[in-house]
Amino acid sequence: MNLFEEGFEFNPTVIVEWLITGGLEILVILIGFAIISPIGKKTIEAAIGRMGRQRKLTEARTKTLEKISVNLFSYVLLFVLIVMLLSAINIDIGPLLAGAGIVGLAIGFGAQGLVSDIVTGFFILLERQIEVDDYVTAAGYDGIVEEVGIRTTKLRGFDGTLHYIPNRNIAGVSNHSRGNMRALVDIGISYEDNIDEAIEVLSKVTKDFAEDPRFKEGPDVLGVQSIGSSDIVLRVLGKTANMEQWGVERDMRKAIKEALEAKGIDIPYPHQVNVEKTKAN
Repeated sequence: MNLFEEGFEFNPTVIVEWLITGGLEILVILIGFAIISPIGKKTIEAAIGRMGRQRKLTEARTKTLEKISVNLFSYVLLFVLIVMLLSAINIDIGPLLAGAGIVGLAIGFGAQGLVSDIVTGFFILLERQIEVDDYVTAAGYDGIVEEVGIRTTKLRGFDGTLHYIPNRNIAGVSNHSRGNMRALVDIGISYEDNIDEAIEVLSKVTKDFAEDPRFKEGPDVLGVQSIGSSDIVLRVLGKTANMEQWGVERDMRKAIKEALEAKGIDIPYPHQVNVEKTKAN
């Protein structure tokens, strides 16, 4: 029975019967979708995880493949659900599918951005420009990659903001997670202090930090970096494991300040002098 046939007479009894049978069919479809969706996602994740272990893929690569596979599965399942729901309410999808070419041609000019997103996303994955958990700069945003999709890439900023970036906007990517990172600390001393003595203090601090497992190379005292209007800047540089550079820099600044203070070496800071003019009696 098709309620959308031309000339159909609306009989309350027939309508109720159609609502019951059609409603039950729709309910069964929705229940099936609710069951298949999580099972399918878990199955895909398990299969990709097993493949990653067998082929010895990195954890980041495995997560990236899991995300994109689940993404594709969700789109396909949603399409199947829509087709089944249309069939359940007796809408003939044949003419719809036949007209899809014409409709696709009509909207194709307006969907160029979507096509560009998909193509760009494909090459990002193929060339392994970014992967899940990478720290990157892309489309003007800094953050950690949470998902690489066929249309958008999700980037979590360091303030907690989740950025949804259309793939076509990713014209260039700066990936900060490939290889070791640089830990750099600049420290200023006053003109009255002895530079060689300050460098010796910094060398002792860097020697202690050389045993820190976060460091892959160094750290070393490079010497005088610049001469400012009120201080002489000394630079310390080393290479750390990925994403460890900020914590190492914080710890080194603290240790350097304490070591310099212990030797009586001042770290310049702005001073303000107030001059009061008194009136003569």
